Amino acid sequence: MIDVKLYQKAFSKHTGFNVAVTLLAVIYALIMLNLLFLRDRSMMDGYAYNFVPFDTIQRYVVHRDHFNFDTWFKNLFGNLVLFIPIGMFLPLLNTRFRSSLMLIAATVIIIGFMETAQMLLRVGSFDIDDIILNTAGAWMGLLLTRPFMRREKR
Repeated sequence: MIDVKLYQKAFSKHTGFNVAVTLLAVIYALIMLNLLFLRDRSMMDGYAYNFVPFDTIQRYVVHRDHFNFDTWFKNLFGNLVLFIPIGMFLPLLNTRFRSSLMLIAATVIIIGFMETAQMLLRVGSFDIDDIILNTAGAWMGLLLTRPFMRREKR
């Protein structure tokens, strides 16, 4: 059966639960694609990037009085909170991502690809700090999901 193969490494053995998680993950991915590539975006003249870890984060923390609250909050906390679901969906759909190392590696690859695409398509910038914050958010999602996963296995 297709559903057996598709969810062979999923946390839950209940097909209905796995289908629901998959649907939520697809909806989440579509929302994130809209936020990252389509909403309020215009073509930039050139490529924008930051390869210096913690440079943008430090700028927002040290000079927060130079930014309006909305910009400051979205860039620091939005980049954390919006990626918590990745840390929940990945380990539920494939148990190999219960490992922090595997989840972090997958998240860095996914977010790195998205950041590069934003820069190359000139609808955003490549910022290493976004990768750091997004990955921290995904890891927080894993930490929130682990107790549930332990409780269900008993």
